[in-house]
This record gives sequence, structure tokens and C-alpha cells, in this order.
Amino acid sequence: MMRSVLVLVVALVLSGCMGSKRPPMTDDTIVTSQVNGVTLTHRYAVTPPQEFTPVNEDYRALYPASLMSRPDFGGKVIRQLDNGATYKVLGKVENAWMALADDGKDELIGYVPTRAVVKSEQYEATVRRDRPRPRRASSKKDTCVAVDGNSKACKSATSGTWIID
Repeated sequence: MMRSVLVLVVALVLSGCMGSKRPPMTDDTIVTSQVNGVTLTHRYAVTPPQEFTPVNEDYRALYPASLMSRPDFGGKVIRQLDNGATYKVLGKVENAWMALADDGKDELIGYVPTRAVVKSEQYEATVRRDRPRPRRASSKKDTCVAVDGNSKACKSATSGTWIID
């Protein structure tokens, strides 16, 4: 009898020690991180920042920048931003980078340099300011000289090329 009780106790103790196995972490596993008192939800592939200053404002992409897995160019490219699309800037992080979420969501999707995005209300003015200005017609006149009395040679003011008429 004592032997069966002892076997039963040992079996219960051993079964209690064997905890349930966690599924393996993949890049798409959702995790949370605490940075400067703020809880960030993100995929396991995205490295949490060391420093975080909350912003929580809508920004628009100025160009199809690479969304990185960490706030520097040494991380993995997660995807490209859509030019002109709206994203939520969760906060500013180290190396003057921005932590982004998709529009209307709070999950950190990656990082872009500060110059890749601009506040939504400033987008139109920024794009307009960055457009190349049309060149004005040159006010310089062609320089012409007489050659042999009955023909002339003219130097183009724009290209500097001599043309003989």
C-alpha cells in the first residue's frame, strides 16, 4: 500500500513540474513592451525602442520610405510606406526616428526617419514647397558678329554654342 501511495505522489509531483509548453515565438507573435512608462504592442520582429516620447498624431508619408524593424538603418525592412498615406506616429524614439502605427490603430508596426513623414495638416504645403520651380526664360540675348560682310555668327546665350548663318 505504501509503495503505491509513494508512486502516486511522485507521479503527481513530476506532472506538476512539467509546465505547459509555450508556442515558439515567430516574427508575427504579438508582444508588449514597457518603455518610459508607456506600454507598446508590437510584433516580435519589431525591436522595442530604448527611449520613447509619445506623440499620437496623424502624419503622412512624404515618399515610399522603408519601415524598419528597429530605429536605425541596420534593422530589417518590414515594408514600404505608401506615398501620401496617413499613419499614426506613436512617438519619437532614439536616433531621431518615429515609431509608426497604421492609421486608426495603436500597434507599433516599425520605425522611419523623421524626414520620411510630416504632420497631416502640413502635408499639402510641404509637397507644394518641394516641387521644382519652372525656369524663367533667359533674358540674355544672343551675341552676333558679322562674318565676311554677307553672313553672321551668333552665340546662343543658353548653350554658348556658335551658329553660322
